[in-house]
Amino acid sequence: MEKEIKKIWGLFFDVSPENILLLESRDDEDDFREAIRIDLVDGERYVLKFADNDFSSPEKVEMWARTAEEYRNLGYYAPRIIADKNGHFPMVEYKGRKCVAYVEEFAPYKYAGEHRDGDNLDLVPKELYLHDVWRMTAKIAQKHFDFTEYPSGWCIFELFDSTYEVDEIMENALAWKEYAYGLPEEFRAQVDRIWKLWEENKNALEPVYRKLPTSVFQADMCSSNLLLDDENKFVGVFDFNLAGKEVVLNYLFRETYGNDFEDEIELLREMLKVVGEYYEYSDVEKQLVLMLYRYLKPLWYIKAENLRKLKDDWTAVRAYLNKTEEYLTKDIDFASYMT
Repeated sequence: MEKEIKKIWGLFFDVSPENILLLESRDDEDDFREAIRIDLVDGERYVLKFADNDFSSPEKVEMWARTAEEYRNLGYYAPRIIADKNGHFPMVEYKGRKCVAYVEEFAPYKYAGEHRDGDNLDLVPKELYLHDVWRMTAKIAQKHFDFTEYPSGWCIFELFDSTYEVDEIMENALAWKEYAYGLPEEFRAQVDRIWKLWEENKNALEPVYRKLPTSVFQADMCSSNLLLDDENKFVGVFDFNLAGKEVVLNYLFRETYGNDFEDEIELLREMLKVVGEYYEYSDVEKQLVLMLYRYLKPLWYIKAENLRKLKDDWTAVRAYLNKTEEYLTKDIDFASYMT
C-alpha cells in the first residue's frame, strides 16, 4: 500500500515522503474517504486525500479549493487544497476504487475539540469563540459569492447527494412524524394539527425560497473543523467537502441550534444580531425568516429526540407537543434583530 501511495503522491510533488501515516479512513459502500499524512524530510507536512462518493469529483474539489481561498482572503486560516503538477485533481485507482485525489496543507492549529480550558480538563467553552465564528460567516455571506452552482451540504428543497430521497430537513420531519403517529390515540388529533401546520408552512416557503440571498460556505462548522491557536483564539476552519452555494439564512440557522425551543430562539436572535455587524440583511430575508424557522427547527432531530426521551410520561409528552404546536404558530420576533 505504501508503494501505491508514493506513486499517487508523485503526481503532486517530486520530493519523496519521509513518513506516511494514516489519519482517517471511512469505507462504506457508497462513501469511501481516506486521509493520509505525508511528512517530508524538511519537516513540512501535507495530507493526501482520496474520495469515492456521490458528492466528490474533480470539479467539486476545484470548488472546495476556491472556497478555502476565499476564506483565506478574508483573513481566516484555511488549508490550501493543492492540485497535481498539471493543475488538476486526478481520478486514480486506490484500494480497488476509482477515487478523486487531492492534497491539503497540514493545518498548523488544533481544532476546538482538542483545546482545554486552562489547567482543567474541560474543553474550551464554545461561547468563547462562537461570536468570532459568526462574524467569519457574516463576512463570507456579505460577499455573496456566486462562483458555483453546487449546493452545500445544508441545502433544502434539493438534494446534496443523489443517493438521498429527500433533503435533511424533510428526512428529520418524517422521522418525527413516524414517532409521533406511534403515540397513543389520545395524541392523534394534535399530531395531525402539528404535521398539517408544518406541511402548510413548507408549501408556502418552497416557491419563494429561491428569492433569498446566497453565498458559498464551508458548510460544516462542527467543533472538529474549527481551529484555535495556542491562546484559544479562533483563527479559521478546515474540511470543505460539504462546501457549496447556500441561502444565507438557511446556513446561519442550520449552524446555530439549541436543545430546547426557548434557548434556541435566544441563541438565534443573538446570532442574527452579531452577524448584522458585518452582513446587511435584505427586506426579503426579514420577511421570510419566520417561515424559514418554522420549516427548519420545530421538527428537527433534536426536538424528535427530546420527545422520545419523555417515553410514557404522557403529561410531559402533551406539554412538549403543546410547545411544538406553539412554535409552529407563534409570531416570533427575529426581524428586529436583523439590523
